[in-house]
Amino acid sequence: MKLGIILETKEFEKAWNAFRFGVAARKRGHEVKIFLMGEAVECEGLVHEKYNVDGQLKKFLEAGGGILACGTCLESRKKPGTDCCPMSTMMDCVQLVEWADKVVNF
Repeated sequence: MKLGIILETKEFEKAWNAFRFGVAARKRGHEVKIFLMGEAVECEGLVHEKYNVDGQLKKFLEAGGGILACGTCLESRKKPGTDCCPMSTMMDCVQLVEWADKVVNF
């Protein structure tokens, strides 16, 4: 199955769980893409003593998942896209939703 995840928060536990869900889905053999929108574009490098968001993000990528980051949201924060979280467009988000069999929002 193709799963699309739209993540709109950098709240530690919720973001951590979104990436954990992605890792679990990859382990089950699903294709998974995550689109970071709003404050979620700040997830790369986000670490908390209990919820290591950045660690789960990297595990998700290592498991073969894909991440896209809203370019407008990055630009409004004066952040560049990165190799882990490439700058993308709203059209990329639409294409993710069209591609996916199911979409989950966090």
